[in-house]
This record gives sequence, structure tokens and C-alpha cells, in this order.
Amino acid sequence: MNKSYLLLLFLLCSLTTFAQDYFPKNDGVKTEERTITAFTNAKIYVTPTQVIENATLIIQDGKVLQTGTNISIPKNATIVDLTGKSIYPSFIDPYSDFGLKAPKRTLGRRRGAQYDASREGYYWNDHIRPDINPMTSFSFDKKKATDLLKAGFGTVNTHMNDGIVRGNGLLVALNADADNSMRILDNRSAQYLSYERSNATQQSYPTSLMGSMALIRQMYHDADWYSKGNAKRKDLALEALIANKNLVQIFHSGNKHNSIKTDAIGDDFGIQYILIGDGTEYENISAMKATNASFIIPINFPKAYDVSDPYAAGVLELEAMKHWNQAPSNPKTLADNGIAFSFTTHDLKKASEFKGKLQKAIEYGLDKTKALEALTTIPARILKQEDKVGSLQNGRQANFLITSGDIFDTKTVLYENWVQGNQNVFKDKSHKDLRGKYAFTIAGNTYDVNISGSPEKLKSEVMKDSMKLGSKIAFKDNWLQLQFTTPDTTKKEFIRLTSLVNNATYFSGKAILANGSETSFNATQKEVAESKDKKGDKKDDTMEAPKMLPLSYPNSAYGSATLPQQETILFRNATVWTNEKDGILQNTDVLVKDGKIARIGKNLSAGNARIIDATGKHLTSGIIDEHSHIGAFDINEAGHNSTAEVNMADVVNPEDVNIYRNLAGGVTTIQLLHGSANPIGGRSAILRLKWGRSADDMLFKDADGFIKFALGENVKQSNWGDNNTTRFPQTRMGVEQVFTDYFQRAKEYETKKKTGNYRYDIEMETILEILNKKRFVSCHSYVQSEINMLMKVADKFGFNINTFTHILEGYKVADKMKAHGAGGSTFSDWWAYKFEVNDAIPYNGAIMHSQGVVVAFNSDDGEMSRRLNQESAKAVKYGGVSEEDAWKFVTLNPAKLLHIDDKVGSVKTGKQADLVLWTAHPMSIYAKAQTTMIEGTIYFDLERDTQLRRKIQTERTELMNMMLSEKDKGMKTQPAKKKEKVDHHCDTVEY
Repeated sequence: MNKSYLLLLFLLCSLTTFAQDYFPKNDGVKTEERTITAFTNAKIYVTPTQVIENATLIIQDGKVLQTGTNISIPKNATIVDLTGKSIYPSFIDPYSDFGLKAPKRTLGRRRGAQYDASREGYYWNDHIRPDINPMTSFSFDKKKATDLLKAGFGTVNTHMNDGIVRGNGLLVALNADADNSMRILDNRSAQYLSYERSNATQQSYPTSLMGSMALIRQMYHDADWYSKGNAKRKDLALEALIANKNLVQIFHSGNKHNSIKTDAIGDDFGIQYILIGDGTEYENISAMKATNASFIIPINFPKAYDVSDPYAAGVLELEAMKHWNQAPSNPKTLADNGIAFSFTTHDLKKASEFKGKLQKAIEYGLDKTKALEALTTIPARILKQEDKVGSLQNGRQANFLITSGDIFDTKTVLYENWVQGNQNVFKDKSHKDLRGKYAFTIAGNTYDVNISGSPEKLKSEVMKDSMKLGSKIAFKDNWLQLQFTTPDTTKKEFIRLTSLVNNATYFSGKAILANGSETSFNATQKEVAESKDKKGDKKDDTMEAPKMLPLSYPNSAYGSATLPQQETILFRNATVWTNEKDGILQNTDVLVKDGKIARIGKNLSAGNARIIDATGKHLTSGIIDEHSHIGAFDINEAGHNSTAEVNMADVVNPEDVNIYRNLAGGVTTIQLLHGSANPIGGRSAILRLKWGRSADDMLFKDADGFIKFALGENVKQSNWGDNNTTRFPQTRMGVEQVFTDYFQRAKEYETKKKTGNYRYDIEMETILEILNKKRFVSCHSYVQSEINMLMKVADKFGFNINTFTHILEGYKVADKMKAHGAGGSTFSDWWAYKFEVNDAIPYNGAIMHSQGVVVAFNSDDGEMSRRLNQESAKAVKYGGVSEEDAWKFVTLNPAKLLHIDDKVGSVKTGKQADLVLWTAHPMSIYAKAQTTMIEGTIYFDLERDTQLRRKIQTERTELMNMMLSEKDKGMKTQPAKKKEKVDHHCDTVEY
């Protein structure tokens, strides 16, 4: 009895079990490695750009021996004929945590924060862990390896996903049949960094993004100092950091803004990081290119939102909707701009999602060669492992895929994934794809047969003329079995067919008719089936790219199609509030040219300037908010009682919509201040609200440096709860001692610095700048006793407090402030919101002003900041300050406090053109900012705002229709959800 007959008998016997799954799913059959194997007649992608038709690949002992045409095959080789099939290098994932689990935080919330490191002999901060060796805890995960193999991956670069500096990585071949000595290709493949703290018990510092950045900078300074033999004690973490210095440095920065800052940190220390992206790089591609970095990007494009409920849809931010629409274009945008990038599965829930996401990127225009490079040669080059993986050149690891065709085509089947010469079988490569429409001829009758489903689990539909006949089909090892009913519906009779299929376009076999007689049949394929995805929507390589909304700046609500540009503008016939000795000028023209105020006068010649008719309107300098917390990712580094090392410029969020709202309120400049979590806070950032531009573009150029100090309840943790009672200081007298101690330490640091033998300390350098009057203090303050105290401490150390910000008892010590040289930036009329402001009065500003103190009104609030024009009017009501002087409270005076009054704060020839045109008296509740200009560029315009609102509605409607269409097609969606936005205040602490 021959083998074919036995197989036929098996198929015939199984007719009675058609309702069951005939054949068990093959989850990855492995065969033993042959010494030499030759794969012939294949289309071989040696590299993405070196493709050989009808070629041969020879492997031996887990490596590529030879690839090409007309090559001699060794006599003892096993030959595998791959006619009509393709071979690709297996993929590489350069950012993974495969086989490694981050340690869990075992301790619950302790009473009191832990400030000291828990590891003896290591760096002072537990989150710096370059010494972590993943080999000690690596465990090969066969299940996850199988999932990755099925997705086409053969190699992963894995690491411990825990900490700010996370130790080295492992380059692992996904070879389940090997031991670690073989499968681990490099046990020091890279060093990994991030801004995320570890699960170590020491959780007090850092508590913020800017704290993480400062810690990394200080760590590099310390490593340099340590490497020169200056340390008295051994530090195992710094030694590991130094040992890892020449490894590839992979940095998970978190978002496109952080990528820019991260690259700048690297530049400061001569390091070129490989940056882990977040998929939004397309929104600021020029800045990404300027980093000169290679990127590892996720491919977890978001699902469409379910917007079928209009109430739920109403909470969706336009930014999130646009990202859904535009995110798949990110790989193409990177490729088009010549940025080297690799893909990672890291953020995917399942590796099986990878192919579909990649195909979506290709639909959005990603070139297939670029896609293959991002999966093979580029990750190999990023990891400096080109001699081992990423191609099928001679001597490389025998890691390759065998496919039915184009690896990126939806119809393509991945048959096998070989890793280190070890075969992993997922589909039978000899299996024919029968899907399509056929004409079956049996005993002179023709039947129309449509075969559909998946290649491994077919479905059949048999038609005779216009009558549909009941049918069932099975196909295994290229043996077809088809059963269908006869057209005679009065009888329950069947015709049974079986055939060995060698050619899907034409085949023949035996037929058992209803009467039991045996005959033959012929089958001719009339049409190949169209490929469909699981949800049934057609996929076609020639389909047009999905419609994508254009980018805006920023790429969210109220973003402009193009960045606004500097203009030459003539404001004609305005009421001009000069803030200078000329006072308020009626019916006056102001010419703006090259970003500055060029001329002020009547009946000025327009020349080529654009004319804005300002008749009946008021032109003023832009409002300046001395104390703001808008436009930041976080506000407080609360980990220590002094955090002078942190910098608010590191955490500027240029896409905060409050920036646009402030422009609508006539605000052009703010001081972005650190919060009040500690007596000595972080360095300030003075920002010009250039909506749509980058964080660096917003920084006020050539401005003096400032720092935030704080007094009162917040710094002594009065309201922080029972678990925060251990950090010094806990009393107001302790606050004084903190200042004294740190100033004394800075003086001692300066003395040692002059010797040349010192450890560079960012915190001490900053405090030393204060003592040397190169950095200036804005101090959060309320109570007169503490205000007095700090002025005395400053006098003792030979400098003065620049500004007491939101000071509410300044009226009690105004004369002393004047004598000391301190200014006062206050609230117009806030009081009684906590105990230490009970003595606040609305006449505070007027009284300080009357004593010669430079007075400003600030907001400390994202909502109040866009109404500062109205706040200034309260100085007229409470204290009788003149309108001109009251207006200076929000323009010229804060400019003086910030030392930028030579550039802005008044309307004066030669000053920078930061101007606002108001529709009415600027302090009126009815006045609107019609035009807000910074350096001669209009960043807010009332008419354009109306157009933007219409555009927002149009884009929302269009995107929602796209999403509804996605849902109608059966695609998976995610619930519409509101983006939770934190409104930052002085006491906001996020950790």
C-alpha cells in the first residue's frame, strides 16, 4: 500500500468530520541543523539594495558560507529548491527587554522620603545604575521568541528597562535550541539611558524631568573627575559608567522635545546618542535632522477613536485626532529627510501587530527598500554589529526568512525563519495557494467553484448555473478534497472529488459521483482571489495613500499652516502708550522694520510696509508676566531642599495652548519660574511666546540668568502630608539656615575652584553665580518676617534679592525693600487662600510703588495671565495709581525686574517690536488684543483667530468622518478620551 493511497484514504475518511478543524495549527516545527545546506533558485536579498534573482544561499555551521549565482554547491550539501520564493535577512529589534524583567518595588509607601542611596559603594543616587549586568538575570523566553520569529525577527538587543542609567545590553539571537554561550552575540552591546527613575527604594530625587536631566549632567562631570583619579573612595557605578563609555549609547528620551534636549546634553559631553523616538518626529523633522542622531522609532500607530457618541467625541483634542491621521507618515518623513532610523516592537502589545503596522507605513508612502533597511542593515549599523547580522553577506549569522514573495505584501506568506542556521517552520512552503475562481468539469457538467478563506483553512462555494450547492473543502500536503451536493434538491446526494495539486492554475483528479461510479474531473483557474485582511477590507499594492491632513505649527488646535514671518508694518493713527517721557501719544504712527521699532511720529511714509489702520485703537508694548508656570512639562524638582542645578529651559513645552491664550491677552514675554517646593529652586527661563516655534526659539536671547527662591509654608512642607516630615527644613528658622549653609558652601567651593583641584558641581556653580551677581533671585514670598530675613542673609553675603515675587506683605517692608534694592512683583488683589496670606491687602502694589519700589503685577496662574491688562487697572482703583504708571505694572516694570527693559517694555525707537494693538483702552474689560507682535512677527491676530476656529471645526469634522468610516469597515477603535492637562502652580509636584 503506497503512501499516496494512504493519504487519500485519510482524506476520504475525514469527510464526515467537515465541521471540525482538519489539521492542527503548526506553531513552529524545528529541524536539526545540517552541516551544509544550499537553498537554490531563490530571489535573495543579500542586503536591501543587493538583490539576486535565481540565486543560491549556502550556510554552514550557523553562518552564511556563500551567496550568489553560478556557485559550486558542495557534494555533501542538503539542497532545498526555493523556485518562486524569496530569502530575506531576518529582522533586528535594537530596543527590547526580551528575557529580562525589571525589579518590582517591594516596599510600600514609607513614612518619609528616602534621601540616601541604598547601595553601599555605588553612586549617591540609586537611579544611576550603569553597573547593571543583564546576564545575571537573563532568561530566554521561548514563547516571546516564537512570537518575534513569526513576525520576522531573528535578533534582539535587550536591556534592563529600569532606571535613568540602566547598564549594558545583550545582543541575542532568537535561537531556542542553543544555549546562551551561542545565542548571545554580544554581552556588552550598548549602554542604555532614560529620564525615568528606577524601582529602587531611593525615590526622593529626582522627582521631575528637569531633575533627571540635571542628574545626568552632574553624573558625567563626576565620571570625568573620578576618571582622573581624584576620588578618595571607590565608586562601582562610576567605574561601570567609564567602562561603558565607548559602547553604543541608546537614550529613551520620551518625546520629540526631549530628543532635542537629550542630543544637546550629548553634545556637551561629546556623546552622540541613539535616540528612541515616540512617533511624533514628523512634527518637527528639521530639528530631528539637526541632531545628526540615528533614531529607533516605535510603530504603534494609534487606532482610530470611537466618535460615534457625539458627547464622548467632544472631549477629543484635535492634536490626538491629527496624530491618528498623520502618525503612519512618520517613517516616510524620516526617510525622506535622510535620517537613519530603525524600527522597534517595544511599544506593541503583541509582536503579531508588527506586520500590519509596517504595511500601514508603506501605504503612507514608506519606500519598501527603506523599510527593509530599517529592519536589517540600519539596526546592525546602529549597534555596530554589521559583521554579524543584518545581511546575508559571507560570514554573517545564518539568520534569514523564506517567504512566498515580497515580504511587505499582504498576500506574502512567511514559511520559515532560520536563526543561526536553526530552522523554524511556520508554514509549509510546498503548500499551494488555491484561492480563486475555478471551472470544474465533471462528466460533461461544469461547476463554478470559488475557493476563499486563508491558504491553510479554505472555504468553498459551488454553483451550478444559478444554484448554490452545499459544499465542504479540505486541503493538506497539496491534496485537495472537495464535497458538494448534487443539483437535485429532492435527494441528499453528494459528489466527492480528490486530487494531488501540483499547479494551482490547472489540475485534475478523481470524482465519485452520486451513484457511486468513479470518473475524472478537470479544474481550471479563471481568476486569482483578491487578498483581504482579517476585517475584509481590500489591500492592494497600487492603492492610493490615505488622505492625510497637513501639518500645522504647532500641530494642534490654533496651529498655523506656515510659521509666521517677520514683517515691515506701519501702525497708522494709533493712541500710543509709550511708557516713556512722551507719555500717551494721540493719532500717532509706529513703523516696525527688521523686528524693531524704526520710527514713531505722525503721517509717516509707509514705503513698502503693510499698513494696519489703528484709528480709534491703542498700541502698547507687550505685557510681561514676571511669574508664570505656563508652557512647561513640569514645575518643581521637589527631591532636595536646594535644586539650583535644574533648569526650566530644559522643560519648556512650546505646544501648551496657554501660550496662544496668553498671546490673545496681549502677553509677549514671561518668566517661567520653578515652583516653591524648596528654599532654593531651579533656574528660570525667560520666554517670548513665539507660538508654533521650538522651545529653544522661545528663549529670550541675551537675557540675564534668574533663579527661584521660596519662603513660607511650601518649602517647609507644611501641607505635604504625614509622609513628608523628614526633609530639612521643617520650620521657618530652618529655611534661613538652608540659605546660610548653601551660600557658605558656595564660597568654600569658590576657594577650592581657584586651586584647580575641584569636582565640578552644577548646583554650587549656580549659587556662586548669585554671590557674584551674575544670576538674580526671584523669591516666592508672603510674610514680612521672612522677607526681612532673606534681605539680611543677602546683605551678609554681599548681594541683593532682585525681586520678591507675588509678595503680599510688601506694604509692611516697602521702605526696607527700597533700601535693599529689591523689586516687588505682586498679585493685584489675591488674599485669604491660605493662612500666610491673611494680611494681604489690595493696596499692596500702590503702597510699594509710593515708596519707590519697582512694582509689577504677576499671574502665577495660567488663567489670570491672559487678563493681566485688567489686573493692572486694579492699581488705579486700589491706591489711585495713575493709568500710565498702572500700565507699567504689567509692561515696563516687569521688564526692569527681568533686566530686559533695554529691549522691551516700552514703545521707543530702537527697541524690539514686541507690541499689542488693542481694540479699546488697554485696561478696559472690553478691550481685545487685535494684534500681538513679537520682534516684528505677528503671533496672534483676531481675524486670523476667527479663521483658525473655523479651520479647527472643519478638521475635526473631516477627521471624525474618517474615524467613523474606519469603524464601519470593522477596524478596531479606541474610546474617545479627554487629555488630562495639569494646570501648573507654585506647589505642583508630579511624581
